[in-house]
Amino acid sequence: MSEDWKKVDSVAKFLGEHLGRAPEVVMVLGSGLRDVASGLTDEQSLQFDEIPYWPRSTVSGHTGELRRGKLGDKDVLLQLGRVHLYEGYSEEEVVRPIRSIVQWGAKKVLMTNAAGGINEYLKPGGLMFIDDHLNLTGRNPLIGPNDDSRGERFPDMTDTYSRRLRALLVEEASRLGIEFKLGVYAGLLGPSYETPAEVKMLRTMGADAVGMSTVLEVIAARHMGAEIAGISCISNMAASYGGPRLTHDDVQVAAGRATRELARLILSVVSKL
Repeated sequence: MSEDWKKVDSVAKFLGEHLGRAPEVVMVLGSGLRDVASGLTDEQSLQFDEIPYWPRSTVSGHTGELRRGKLGDKDVLLQLGRVHLYEGYSEEEVVRPIRSIVQWGAKKVLMTNAAGGINEYLKPGGLMFIDDHLNLTGRNPLIGPNDDSRGERFPDMTDTYSRRLRALLVEEASRLGIEFKLGVYAGLLGPSYETPAEVKMLRTMGADAVGMSTVLEVIAARHMGAEIAGISCISNMAASYGGPRLTHDDVQVAAGRATRELARLILSVVSKL
Protein backbone atom coordinates (compact mmCIF):
# COMPACT_ATOMS: atom_id res chain seq x y z
CA MET A 1 0.00 0.00 0.00
CA SER A 2 1.33 3.45 -0.93
CA GLU A 3 2.02 6.09 1.71
CA ASP A 4 -0.79 8.25 0.33
CA TRP A 5 -3.37 5.46 0.58
CA LYS A 6 -2.25 4.89 4.17
CA LYS A 7 -3.01 8.58 4.80
CA VAL A 8 -6.41 8.23 3.12
CA ASP A 9 -7.23 5.28 5.39
CA SER A 10 -6.03 7.23 8.44
CA VAL A 11 -8.32 10.17 7.58
CA ALA A 12 -11.28 7.86 6.91
CA LYS A 13 -10.76 6.17 10.29
CA PHE A 14 -10.52 9.58 12.00
CA LEU A 15 -13.78 10.73 10.42
CA GLY A 16 -15.54 7.59 11.58
CA GLU A 17 -14.24 7.98 15.11
CA HIS A 18 -15.29 11.64 15.37
CA LEU A 19 -18.40 11.83 13.19
CA GLY A 20 -19.82 8.31 13.36
CA ARG A 21 -21.09 6.33 10.40
CA ALA A 22 -20.63 7.70 6.92
CA PRO A 23 -23.31 10.09 5.58
CA GLU A 24 -25.66 9.31 2.73
CA VAL A 25 -24.47 12.29 0.68
CA VAL A 26 -21.35 14.48 0.63
CA MET A 27 -21.35 17.96 -0.90
CA VAL A 28 -18.15 19.83 -1.77
CA LEU A 29 -18.86 23.56 -1.73
CA GLY A 30 -16.61 25.87 -3.74
CA SER A 31 -15.79 29.58 -3.59
CA GLY A 32 -18.55 31.75 -2.14
CA LEU A 33 -20.99 28.86 -1.67
CA ARG A 34 -20.61 28.21 2.06
CA ASP A 35 -24.03 29.74 2.87
CA VAL A 36 -25.66 26.55 1.58
CA ALA A 37 -24.70 25.10 4.97
CA SER A 38 -27.18 27.40 6.75
CA GLY A 39 -29.97 24.81 6.41
CA LEU A 40 -28.09 22.10 8.31
CA THR A 41 -29.53 20.76 11.60
CA ASP A 42 -28.18 18.37 14.28
CA GLU A 43 -24.78 19.66 13.34
CA GLN A 44 -21.30 18.38 14.12
CA SER A 45 -18.21 20.05 12.74
CA LEU A 46 -14.48 19.55 12.27
CA GLN A 47 -11.98 22.16 11.16
CA PHE A 48 -9.59 20.97 8.48
CA ASP A 49 -6.63 21.68 10.77
CA GLU A 50 -8.05 19.18 13.28
CA ILE A 51 -7.92 16.33 10.76
CA PRO A 52 -4.61 14.49 10.26
CA TYR A 53 -3.14 14.66 6.73
CA TRP A 54 -5.95 16.95 5.53
CA PRO A 55 -4.52 19.75 3.33
CA ARG A 56 -5.29 23.35 4.38
CA SER A 57 -6.83 25.79 1.91
CA THR A 58 -4.98 29.07 1.42
CA VAL A 59 -7.72 30.68 -0.70
CA SER A 60 -10.21 33.31 0.47
CA GLY A 61 -13.79 32.02 0.38
CA HIS A 62 -12.81 28.45 1.28
CA THR A 63 -13.85 28.09 4.92
CA GLY A 64 -11.86 24.95 5.68
CA GLU A 65 -14.45 22.97 7.62
CA LEU A 66 -16.49 19.77 7.54
CA ARG A 67 -20.08 19.96 8.77
CA ARG A 68 -22.09 16.84 9.42
CA GLY A 69 -25.83 16.97 10.01
CA LYS A 70 -29.32 16.72 8.53
CA LEU A 71 -30.74 18.38 5.46
CA GLY A 72 -34.40 17.54 5.74
CA ASP A 73 -34.43 13.88 6.71
CA LYS A 74 -31.12 12.99 5.03
CA ASP A 75 -27.76 12.57 6.70
CA VAL A 76 -25.20 14.69 4.84
CA LEU A 77 -21.64 15.93 5.04
CA LEU A 78 -20.70 19.38 3.74
CA GLN A 79 -17.08 20.03 2.83
CA LEU A 80 -16.69 23.80 2.97
CA GLY A 81 -13.66 24.56 0.84
CA ARG A 82 -11.08 22.57 -1.09
CA VAL A 83 -7.44 22.82 -2.13
CA HIS A 84 -6.13 23.32 -5.64
CA LEU A 85 -3.07 22.44 -7.69
CA TYR A 86 -2.22 26.13 -8.06
CA GLU A 87 -1.71 26.41 -4.30
CA GLY A 88 1.29 24.12 -4.71
CA TYR A 89 -0.41 20.90 -3.69
CA SER A 90 0.19 17.59 -5.49
CA GLU A 91 -2.55 15.66 -7.24
CA GLU A 92 -2.63 13.19 -4.33
CA GLU A 93 -3.12 15.99 -1.81
CA VAL A 94 -5.87 17.66 -3.86
CA VAL A 95 -7.93 14.47 -4.00
CA ARG A 96 -7.09 13.10 -0.54
CA PRO A 97 -10.16 14.70 1.11
CA ILE A 98 -12.70 13.21 -1.31
CA ARG A 99 -10.89 9.87 -1.41
CA SER A 100 -10.99 9.75 2.39
CA ILE A 101 -14.70 10.58 2.51
CA VAL A 102 -15.55 7.92 -0.09
CA GLN A 103 -13.33 5.41 1.71
CA TRP A 104 -15.25 6.26 4.90
CA GLY A 105 -18.41 5.13 3.09
CA ALA A 106 -20.10 8.10 1.40
CA LYS A 107 -20.98 6.97 -2.13
CA LYS A 108 -23.08 9.88 -3.46
CA VAL A 109 -21.09 13.04 -4.18
CA LEU A 110 -22.33 16.47 -5.22
CA MET A 111 -19.51 18.69 -6.47
CA THR A 112 -20.00 22.44 -6.76
CA ASN A 113 -17.71 25.17 -8.00
CA ALA A 114 -17.62 28.77 -9.12
CA ALA A 115 -16.89 28.98 -12.84
CA GLY A 116 -16.48 31.46 -15.65
CA GLY A 117 -19.06 31.33 -18.41
CA ILE A 118 -17.80 30.60 -21.91
CA ASN A 119 -21.07 29.81 -23.68
CA GLU A 120 -23.16 32.95 -24.19
CA TYR A 121 -26.28 31.26 -22.80
CA LEU A 122 -24.67 31.27 -19.32
CA LYS A 123 -25.13 34.38 -17.18
CA PRO A 124 -23.42 35.45 -13.93
CA GLY A 125 -25.37 34.18 -10.93
CA GLY A 126 -26.82 31.26 -12.92
CA LEU A 127 -26.42 27.51 -12.49
CA MET A 128 -24.96 24.98 -14.91
CA PHE A 129 -25.42 21.27 -14.31
CA ILE A 130 -22.27 19.50 -15.48
CA ASP A 131 -22.81 17.00 -18.30
CA ASP A 132 -19.13 16.23 -18.72
CA HIS A 133 -15.70 17.75 -18.22
CA LEU A 134 -12.42 18.47 -19.95
CA ASN A 135 -9.39 17.80 -17.74
CA LEU A 136 -6.92 20.39 -19.03
CA THR A 137 -4.79 20.57 -15.89
CA GLY A 138 -2.12 18.33 -17.40
CA ARG A 139 -2.40 16.15 -14.28
CA ASN A 140 -4.26 13.00 -13.28
CA PRO A 141 -4.62 11.61 -9.73
CA LEU A 142 -4.47 8.02 -11.01
CA ILE A 143 -0.88 8.26 -12.28
CA GLY A 144 1.43 5.76 -10.60
CA PRO A 145 0.88 2.24 -9.27
CA ASN A 146 -2.80 1.31 -9.04
CA ASP A 147 -4.34 -0.26 -5.94
CA ASP A 148 -6.84 -2.67 -7.50
CA SER A 149 -8.76 -2.89 -4.23
CA ARG A 150 -9.69 0.81 -4.61
CA GLY A 151 -10.58 0.89 -8.30
CA GLU A 152 -9.70 -0.30 -11.79
CA ARG A 153 -6.38 0.52 -13.43
CA PHE A 154 -8.21 1.99 -16.44
CA PRO A 155 -11.60 3.22 -15.16
CA ASP A 156 -14.30 3.96 -17.72
CA MET A 157 -15.29 7.65 -17.60
CA THR A 158 -18.27 7.53 -19.97
CA ASP A 159 -20.85 8.16 -17.26
CA THR A 160 -18.59 10.16 -14.94
CA TYR A 161 -21.45 12.50 -14.03
CA SER A 162 -24.39 10.28 -13.12
CA ARG A 163 -27.27 10.53 -15.59
CA ARG A 164 -29.63 9.53 -12.79
CA LEU A 165 -28.49 12.33 -10.48
CA ARG A 166 -28.42 14.88 -13.30
CA ALA A 167 -31.98 13.95 -14.27
CA LEU A 168 -32.99 14.48 -10.65
CA LEU A 169 -31.32 17.92 -10.64
CA VAL A 170 -33.18 18.84 -13.84
CA GLU A 171 -36.51 17.55 -12.52
CA GLU A 172 -36.28 19.38 -9.19
CA ALA A 173 -34.96 22.64 -10.67
CA SER A 174 -37.81 22.64 -13.19
CA ARG A 175 -40.36 21.94 -10.47
CA LEU A 176 -39.00 24.77 -8.28
CA GLY A 177 -38.76 27.25 -11.16
CA ILE A 178 -34.98 27.53 -10.85
CA GLU A 179 -33.23 28.46 -14.08
CA PHE A 180 -30.37 26.24 -15.18
CA LYS A 181 -28.37 25.13 -18.19
CA LEU A 182 -26.51 21.92 -19.01
CA GLY A 183 -22.92 22.05 -20.14
CA VAL A 184 -19.29 20.94 -20.18
CA TYR A 185 -16.88 22.17 -17.48
CA ALA A 186 -13.22 22.70 -18.37
CA GLY A 187 -10.77 22.37 -15.48
CA LEU A 188 -7.50 24.31 -15.87
CA LEU A 189 -4.45 24.58 -13.65
CA GLY A 190 -4.70 28.31 -12.77
CA PRO A 191 -4.23 30.53 -10.88
CA SER A 192 -4.28 33.13 -13.66
CA TYR A 193 -7.60 33.66 -15.40
CA GLU A 194 -7.80 32.69 -19.05
CA THR A 195 -6.67 34.94 -21.88
CA PRO A 196 -9.17 35.78 -24.64
CA ALA A 197 -7.30 33.41 -26.97
CA GLU A 198 -7.56 30.62 -24.40
CA VAL A 199 -11.28 31.24 -24.01
CA LYS A 200 -11.68 31.00 -27.79
CA MET A 201 -9.74 27.71 -27.73
CA LEU A 202 -11.92 26.34 -24.94
CA ARG A 203 -15.10 27.30 -26.78
CA THR A 204 -13.81 25.50 -29.89
CA MET A 205 -13.04 22.42 -27.79
CA GLY A 206 -16.62 22.29 -26.54
CA ALA A 207 -16.34 23.85 -23.08
CA ASP A 208 -19.27 25.86 -21.74
CA ALA A 209 -17.68 26.97 -18.45
CA VAL A 210 -14.17 27.05 -17.02
CA GLY A 211 -12.62 26.83 -13.56
CA MET A 212 -9.62 25.66 -11.57
CA SER A 213 -11.02 22.76 -9.54
CA THR A 214 -13.31 19.73 -9.54
CA VAL A 215 -11.93 17.56 -12.36
CA LEU A 216 -9.24 15.76 -10.34
CA GLU A 217 -11.61 15.20 -7.40
CA VAL A 218 -14.24 13.77 -9.75
CA ILE A 219 -11.75 11.41 -11.41
CA ALA A 220 -10.57 10.13 -8.03
CA ALA A 221 -14.08 9.68 -6.62
CA ARG A 222 -15.35 7.97 -9.77
CA HIS A 223 -12.32 5.64 -9.71
CA MET A 224 -13.50 4.52 -6.25
CA GLY A 225 -17.06 3.89 -7.42
CA ALA A 226 -18.84 7.03 -6.21
CA GLU A 227 -21.94 8.34 -7.97
CA ILE A 228 -21.34 11.99 -8.85
CA ALA A 229 -23.30 15.09 -9.84
CA GLY A 230 -21.77 18.49 -10.52
CA ILE A 231 -23.06 22.06 -10.43
CA SER A 232 -21.19 25.16 -11.57
CA CYS A 233 -22.29 28.53 -10.25
CA ILE A 234 -21.46 31.00 -13.00
CA SER A 235 -19.54 33.84 -11.35
CA ASN A 236 -18.50 35.86 -14.41
CA MET A 237 -18.23 35.78 -18.16
CA ALA A 238 -14.82 34.71 -19.39
CA ALA A 239 -12.23 37.15 -20.70
CA SER A 240 -13.20 37.24 -24.37
CA TYR A 241 -16.49 38.98 -23.53
CA GLY A 242 -14.80 42.15 -22.28
CA GLY A 243 -16.21 43.92 -19.25
CA PRO A 244 -14.46 44.81 -15.99
CA ARG A 245 -11.20 43.29 -14.81
CA LEU A 246 -11.75 39.89 -13.15
CA THR A 247 -11.00 39.57 -9.41
CA HIS A 248 -11.45 36.73 -6.92
CA ASP A 249 -13.60 38.98 -4.72
CA ASP A 250 -16.03 39.47 -7.60
CA VAL A 251 -16.13 35.71 -8.16
CA GLN A 252 -17.16 35.15 -4.53
CA VAL A 253 -19.86 37.84 -4.67
CA ALA A 254 -21.38 36.50 -7.90
CA ALA A 255 -21.25 32.90 -6.63
CA GLY A 256 -22.97 34.08 -3.47
CA ARG A 257 -25.88 35.42 -5.54
CA ALA A 258 -26.56 31.87 -6.70
CA THR A 259 -26.46 30.48 -3.17
CA ARG A 260 -30.16 30.93 -2.35
CA GLU A 261 -31.32 29.08 -5.43
CA LEU A 262 -28.61 26.47 -4.98
CA ALA A 263 -29.65 25.91 -1.36
CA ARG A 264 -33.31 25.43 -2.37
CA LEU A 265 -32.30 23.01 -5.07
CA ILE A 266 -29.94 20.98 -2.89
CA LEU A 267 -32.51 20.61 -0.12
CA SER A 268 -35.08 19.33 -2.60
CA VAL A 269 -32.67 17.00 -4.40
CA VAL A 270 -31.19 15.52 -1.22
CA SER A 271 -34.69 14.70 0.05
CA LYS A 272 -35.24 12.56 -3.07
CA LEU A 273 -32.00 10.59 -2.92
